[in-house]
Amino acid sequence: MSKKSNFLIIWDFDGVIADTEKLWLQTRMELLNKVYGLNWDINTVNNFLGGMSDKTKQDVLLKLGIETDEEFWKEALRLDMEKMLKGFALTEGIKDIFDLSYIEQCIATGGIASKTEQKIKMVGIENYFPPQKVFTADMVAYGKPEPDLFLLAAESMGFEPQNCIVVEDSIAGLTAAQKAKMIPVAFIGSDLYDKADYTSRIKNMGINNIFDKMSDVKSFIENLVS
Repeated sequence: MSKKSNFLIIWDFDGVIADTEKLWLQTRMELLNKVYGLNWDINTVNNFLGGMSDKTKQDVLLKLGIETDEEFWKEALRLDMEKMLKGFALTEGIKDIFDLSYIEQCIATGGIASKTEQKIKMVGIENYFPPQKVFTADMVAYGKPEPDLFLLAAESMGFEPQNCIVVEDSIAGLTAAQKAKMIPVAFIGSDLYDKADYTSRIKNMGINNIFDKMSDVKSFIENLVS
């Protein structure tokens, strides 16, 4: 295909570009259980906090009666950085989509800018996603599940919301895509999810574009934009 597509792919990072969402949720689970005497498992943490920025997580926890302080989040970030040093890999098959050069692509993640920059370098995709194509939670007042971040990405990249394909793994991210009136694509390839239960939850949102392999995401996108 020689001409440019009029669609934009907006990628979430954690749980989509790399299977890292579970790493950060594990950190927060361990800290919450240790500091506040909770007995949460990973499913509980994911149910309440999955796909959200730490700022949004803090607000959600406060509504649950758990008041976290600045030191809690500094420690969470420090532990995240320790885990990051151990390394992680790109999701299998995703580079084949990055290589579709006729489709504009960007990242819109619930992570902060400094951490996101390191994650991008860790998996070696900085040539695909230079800073002007990376949008992070600290750029907007309200993170996912609000649509602000995706709308910022679309406007900055020069695309109308209805021509944006959002690839997300979390309920919060998929909700944000729906609120932004974009095309939500649910990627559930992470072992963080019980596939049957999670698929049911996503379908109940009215989303049917659900895939657990990037090769299927690629086929969907190619068929949509052709």
